[in-house]
Amino acid sequence: MTTTFEVSVLAVDDQPEIGQALKALLRRQGWRVSYASAPDQALAMLAEQDFALMLADMNYSRDTTSGQEGLDLIAAVHDRTPDLPVVAMTAWGSVDLAVSALQAGAVDFVEKPWDNTRLVNIVRTQIERARAHSNEQRFRELSRLQQGSQGRVIAESDAMRNILAMVERVAPTSATVLITGENGVGKEVIADLLHRHSKRADQPFVAVNMGSIPAELFESEMFGHERGAFTDAHQARAGRFELADGGTLFLDEIGNLPQAQQAKLLRVLETGCIERIGGSRERKVDVRVIAATNADLPALVAKDQFRRDLYFRLNTIEIAIPPLRKRPEDIEPLARHFLDRHGARHGRQLSLDDQALEALKRHRWPGNVRELSHVIERGVLLSQDGRLDPALLGLAASESTGGLGTDTVMPLVEAEQLLIRNALARFNGDAEQAATALGLSRSAIYRRMQKYGIRGNGETGT
Repeated sequence: MTTTFEVSVLAVDDQPEIGQALKALLRRQGWRVSYASAPDQALAMLAEQDFALMLADMNYSRDTTSGQEGLDLIAAVHDRTPDLPVVAMTAWGSVDLAVSALQAGAVDFVEKPWDNTRLVNIVRTQIERARAHSNEQRFRELSRLQQGSQGRVIAESDAMRNILAMVERVAPTSATVLITGENGVGKEVIADLLHRHSKRADQPFVAVNMGSIPAELFESEMFGHERGAFTDAHQARAGRFELADGGTLFLDEIGNLPQAQQAKLLRVLETGCIERIGGSRERKVDVRVIAATNADLPALVAKDQFRRDLYFRLNTIEIAIPPLRKRPEDIEPLARHFLDRHGARHGRQLSLDDQALEALKRHRWPGNVRELSHVIERGVLLSQDGRLDPALLGLAASESTGGLGTDTVMPLVEAEQLLIRNALARFNGDAEQAATALGLSRSAIYRRMQKYGIRGNGETGT
């Protein structure tokens, strides 16, 4: 049976005729085969290229049959690339040497002269085992990185129903999608929904916050690096594009990406190829990209702060999610959803009475759905009588303008400081919740706090 995926095998033997025979046999299985005539050449090739398996002879000096050179090679490979399966090739009947090879790190051995069927079966089995192990590790990594599905979408309003209809039409395609909207409206929920209803649903969904990656780590995080590429690169590491290969890559806060990194991202989107730091070859990746932003990208393009060509590359389809205040029909069903979810999580069962519902409907929700979730959770935690008391929701203070009445006139800088301090005071110094309520990203509120000398508890720093 011929494999349906491209596999590279490295055959190492000091006899060229053996190398040619292995090439002829394994290429008939659909595998690419490279040949090295000595251990040092094999190690050099491993440093430059990825292989699925190595076939390694045990003797390279004509005057010895000890197999020590082969054992040293297996040990070196096991140390440098422990996930690469090595199949030892030994002279027929060399049982002791075969055992030593297995102890050195080989996964199996083949006697020379070999039986073609046995050799092919061993190679195929070990490649499939290594691939299965790699996938297991890959998805374990993904489970750590992925923020996960945030549940079903609540859509009572016409606006959200129209968005779901758009998702239904766009999800099965490979189109790049740009999701826009204020912080907290549920952009990642829609991205996850697009993935789950696509042909890639059984493949990885990788979410990455573009605003949280330091510029100097961008290439390593997104494209990966090879072992030794820089001081702390003790082992090779796949980037987010490779982790999402075959699936969906969600680029959140794309508007925060610096221009230098925009050019690098654009190149990958145009070519479909990435190159690890320290690597010497390009890797093809099959990734559907979904981007999201709360920024006005056309305005940033007009100011030359965001690349026009990258904007058009990302904006094949745009899904604009309206803020919660513009779809009040969704407030009650969302509140009941969060009440059930947080109640179950904290082991409490609460009811939503008319007074609490009225308070929720009056609120402007600057932090949108995320803020609503926080507010409901706060009420669940503080309630003592099984009902969601409006006084426990913490909404009363936010209904006022916090000192900014209709007759108030002050410099915008002072107004911004006042609003940040009010938000921090409301959320007991929690900058992340304050940012959500103000419609800011986490990095944006920290920049402003540092600028104005504001601490997390709302007091002015020294």
